[in-house]
Amino acid sequence: MRALTWHGKHDVRVETVDDPGIVNPRDAIIKVTSTAICGSDLHLYDHYIPTMQAGDILGHEFMGEVVEIGPKSTLKIGQRVVVPFTIACGSCYHCGKAQFSACDNGLPADNQDIAREAYGQPMSGLFGYSHMTGGYSGGQAEYVRVPFSDVGPIVIPEGIEDDKVLFLSDILPTGWMAAENCDIEPGDTVAVWGCGPVGLFAVQSAFLLGAERVIAIDHFPKRLELARRFGAETINFEESDTYEALMLMTGGIGPDAVIDAVGLEAHGLFVDNVVDQIKASTFLGTDRTHAIRQAIIACRKGGRVSMPAVYGGSVDKFPLGAFMEKGLTLRTGQTHVQKYLPALLAAVLEDKIDTTFLISHRLPLEDAAEGYKLFHDQQNEATKVVLKPGLSTAT
Repeated sequence: MRALTWHGKHDVRVETVDDPGIVNPRDAIIKVTSTAICGSDLHLYDHYIPTMQAGDILGHEFMGEVVEIGPKSTLKIGQRVVVPFTIACGSCYHCGKAQFSACDNGLPADNQDIAREAYGQPMSGLFGYSHMTGGYSGGQAEYVRVPFSDVGPIVIPEGIEDDKVLFLSDILPTGWMAAENCDIEPGDTVAVWGCGPVGLFAVQSAFLLGAERVIAIDHFPKRLELARRFGAETINFEESDTYEALMLMTGGIGPDAVIDAVGLEAHGLFVDNVVDQIKASTFLGTDRTHAIRQAIIACRKGGRVSMPAVYGGSVDKFPLGAFMEKGLTLRTGQTHVQKYLPALLAAVLEDKIDTTFLISHRLPLEDAAEGYKLFHDQQNEATKVVLKPGLSTAT
């Protein structure tokens, strides 16, 4: 089959690789019909996430048709399914609490020591996202093996186009969980750092969960315009001081809740961010944490901090004093996708959540390397790139 493989920083290639096969009784093989490039994939593209190996197949946002099943799979051949990016068994202690991204069995035993050394305990497995998260082949391919197929994938009704439901695989439930983690109360103001895909879904979700005002922060005009489409007020951090603007907009109190949808590759010519970039480039640090620092400083006393954004290592100059003195609450983590899928699928089918607005480019899988470069270099124009195996010409 054809698949997109990783070979180093800014070096991804579509190559011919072995077809996947059934390994465990609960496996299924999916013929991929749509797969997307995620902002988190750019962290791999920029080689910020460790334990990648040459030839690893990328991609964790995908859906397709079931073409083969193991004897214990509950899927049926021919069904169309969206697959969560988190790999969870459904029966361990954490899955029993619907904490699917903390699954004890999603990570193969021979990969668990890597994560245990880095984070104290292993997390769940993830598709196409380094050997620290299981070394699983991803979905930017013609076919993919799906472990625990009786737990993860959700069946899509006939007649529903891929574009409408594809983002159930990751960014829609991630944006929803980010807003849910804000514990939104009536009348709340929520500030969202980053108007990428997760940030834009967090904007929608915050309003649906009862926020009175949402303030979106970015510097790409098109992304800010998309946020305004859903009713958000906006701050362009290249034109205004974000903290001062937030204080002015909230009467000096600060937002009731803040969401960091930026993560470890924060942009902007700020002193702390420049220092972080220098440290990262000289291997004295890993993550650029300007967004989460700013969110903590801006949040009102007693407020809530939600951090769906990806971070990979240790940081310095974290405003721990402000966090403690202001009595803030922080909630974070990889998304418990399986927990949210049924309700979010219903919301999408009832047109309560808009999904297709995000797609700016549809490309053949063969053009995936160009798609990564486009999404990396032209973030104002390329809001979301969807790859289509079998598509002969870009549309």
